[in-house]
Amino acid sequence: MKPGPQTSHAPQETTPALHLEEEEIDLSDLRWDDALVMVIFWVLAFVVFLQFFTRYVLNDSLGWTEEIARFLLIAVTFTGSVMAVRKNAHIAVEFLYRWVPRPLRRIAQTLIDLVSIAFYAGLAYLSGQLAGRTRQMMVSIDVPKSLVYWFVAACFAAMAAYAIRNAWLHLRSGTSKLIDPEQHADSVRAMD
Repeated sequence: MKPGPQTSHAPQETTPALHLEEEEIDLSDLRWDDALVMVIFWVLAFVVFLQFFTRYVLNDSLGWTEEIARFLLIAVTFTGSVMAVRKNAHIAVEFLYRWVPRPLRRIAQTLIDLVSIAFYAGLAYLSGQLAGRTRQMMVSIDVPKSLVYWFVAACFAAMAAYAIRNAWLHLRSGTSKLIDPEQHADSVRAMD
C-alpha cells in the first residue's frame, strides 16, 4: 500500500501582508516657485511623450521637440535648484561634523553660507553676461536662445536671495542641520 501525502495540522508560516497606513501628506512647505517646477516638469513630460509618440509610433518625428525638451530640462533643473536652496536641502558632507566641536561647526556653517551666496551671485552675474552676449536663435523655433540664459540667471539670483535668507536664519537662530544634526534628525523623526 502506497502511503498518501502527509498533512500537518500545525499552523503554516505565511509572509505578513504589506499593510500600508494612510499618512497625511504635508504640503505646508510648498511655495509658488514649487508650482513653477511642477508646471515646467509636466510640460517637459508632454513634449518628451510627444517626441516619443511621433518618432516611434507615427514614424514621423517632430523636429522641434528635441531642442525644446533640452531647454525645458534646463529650466526644471535650475528651478528645482531654487527650491532646494529655499528648503536648505542641497547635499552636504555631514560626516566630519560629528567630531568637530559645536563652535567650529557654527564657523563652518557661516563660511558655507558666505561661499554659497558668493557662488550663486557670481553665477547669476556670469549667466547674465552670457545671456547679454548671445545673439543666436533657437534652431527649431524662432525664439532667442538668450531667453534660456536669462532664465538661468534669474534662477541663480533667486538662489542667491534664498541663500542670504538662509544665512540670516542660521545666524539669528544659531543652529542649522550642520551645526546641530542630532536636533534636526529628531525633528525629522518626529514628523515620521
